Formats: sequence, structure tokens, C-alpha cells
Amino acid sequence: MVAAEAESSSVRLRNFFFLYPMRHFTNIRELTCLFLTVCVLSSRSLADQQDFMEDFLKQEYSLVKPYRGLSFSSSSHWDLMGTAMVTPDYVRLTPDMQSRQGAVWSRIPLFLRDWELRVQFKIHGKGKKNFNGDGLAFWLTKDRMQNGPVFGNMNQFIGLGIFVDTYPNADKKHDRAFPYVSVMLGNGTLSYDHDQDGRPTELGGCTALARNSIYDSFLLVRYSRKRLTVLVDVDGKQDWKDCADITGLRLPLGYFLGASSATGDLSDNHDIISMKLYQLSSQTMAEEEEEEELIIPSVEMTQFKVEIEEEGGRGVHFFFTVLFSILGLGVLAVVGLVLYGRWKENRRKRFY
Repeated sequence: MVAAEAESSSVRLRNFFFLYPMRHFTNIRELTCLFLTVCVLSSRSLADQQDFMEDFLKQEYSLVKPYRGLSFSSSSHWDLMGTAMVTPDYVRLTPDMQSRQGAVWSRIPLFLRDWELRVQFKIHGKGKKNFNGDGLAFWLTKDRMQNGPVFGNMNQFIGLGIFVDTYPNADKKHDRAFPYVSVMLGNGTLSYDHDQDGRPTELGGCTALARNSIYDSFLLVRYSRKRLTVLVDVDGKQDWKDCADITGLRLPLGYFLGASSATGDLSDNHDIISMKLYQLSSQTMAEEEEEEELIIPSVEMTQFKVEIEEEGGRGVHFFFTVLFSILGLGVLAVVGLVLYGRWKENRRKRFY
């Protein structure tokens, strides 16, 4: 639909230029008319595209100004938690103060198979670079309204977490710049490791200099046909940059959307300006529709492997390590004694 409108607009432009070649424009008035015509046709195409997108906007899963769906009434679609507060221009999850946690969670579980989430947010504060924290997160999880250490949400969660980490906790090797956007899929047993900035469980990510920017920051998350793509726009150019592309990822239906933030010894303002969720139309294959109900999220990535080692397994591993070390030392000792005995015997024969 959008493509057809855009194509028709371009055809009109081509016809216009064909009928009125540039050599016929002999004064500024005609050139001005040409410029205005181009602007009108272009703006009409963009407006048609915007209307097309709004047709697929799911209001019940979206958080937009003036935030009428966010209140403490029974008819509200969203809940506030912790230090989160509503203003006319944004939802502030945490203020620029130490040891704060705040979140906003959808009350309605998401039952769309294919969707796109567009988030407009802002992270800003008085702290200098690397003296701010901790960041914010966007969620699609089985449980909602749970305080915890992972950017204001529970650890060992079940579902999808997308983190905008503003403070580097790992060793300062400068192998990545912060703020850093990362993706994690939780199955209820995996833990987010703050000390390593979540690297052991990271599925993908990118640097996004979203803190104290003069522009608002944008995050796009698209899930369709077992593929999750994440794009960012933080420099005000209205140009999406690739951040993560994960195939073979399966998310159960009926999970909850949310956004949370936390501060510790360092702090920032973490503001959500809008969260818009669109339903995507896709040709779902018959075998996908007939799949049994998915309970735990999963991902089919050969390059991503998380080893979960129980305490008992660690003990067995330690026992065999010590055992084989002792056996190796014993073999070396025997070989050394044999070689020493031969050396002494050869030395004795030299004297006789």
C-alpha cells in the first residue's frame, strides 16, 4: 500500500519534470513553484506511510502522551512501580538520585505472534562520563511487577530483556564503548552478571551513545518469524542503525511488556517518552500455527552457548582434576626415577 503510493508519487514527479524541462524555467517564480510541488508530493507520501503504520498501532499495548492509559484506576492498561512517576511529557522511571528503582508494566498480556516495538526515551544527568548509572531495560517476560537487581527487575527472569547499560563494570579493557545495548533471553535459570556487564548471556548488542544527547533516543525491536532484530537511532538523523539480529528465537505468547530502571551509588534520570507497539502482518506457515504451545523461550544459535553447572558438578569436576593431576605427577616421578637410575648406572660403568 505504502509502496504503491510512493511509486505513484514518483511517477507524478517524473511526469512533471517531463512536461516542464529545466530549460523552460526562466525565472525564480517558476523554480519556486517546482520546489513547492516536490515538497507537497513528498510530504503526502510520508503522511500516507505514517497513516499506514498507525493503522497497525495497538493502543492497548502502547504508552503515549498524554498517558491516559497509565493510572491507578481499574481501567488502566499500565501500572507504575517504585519511583516511577508521570509528567505531561514523559514517564520518569528513576530520578537523578542514588539507590532508586522504578518501572512501568503493561497489565494486558501480549498475544501477537509478530510485532514491532518503537521506544522513545532519554537518559540524562549531572554525572560525568562513566560516573553515572546504572541504565534501563525493556522487557517481555512471564512475570511482571517484580523488583530486583537487573536494572530494577528480577534476576533469573523468563523472557526477553533488552538493556541500555550506561556504566562499565567489567575490566577496563575498553573493548566496547558505553552506553551499550544488549539482548538477553532468560529461561528462569540464567542470571545476569553485572560484574561482566552481562557478557556471558548476551545474544547480541551494540554501542549507542544515548546518554546526555541533545536528541531523544530511539530503539526499535522487531520480532517476526522467529527472528529478533534491534535497531537504534541516537544521533537525531532519523536513520536506524543495526544493533542485533538473532535468528531461531522463540517467544511464548501471553508475556508482559515493561520498562524498568535502577540507580546505585551513581545515578541518572531515566525517562520513557513513548512506547508504541505495532502488529506486523506476516504469512505464518502452517507448521508454525500447529506447533505445540511454547512454555519456555528458546534460541537456536550455535554461536551462543550458556553452560549451567550445578554445585555437584563442580565438585565432581574438581575431584577428577585433582585425581588426574596426582596421576600425572606420579607418572612423571616414575619416569624421572628410571632415567636417574640409568644415568647412575652409565656413570658407574664409565669408572670401571
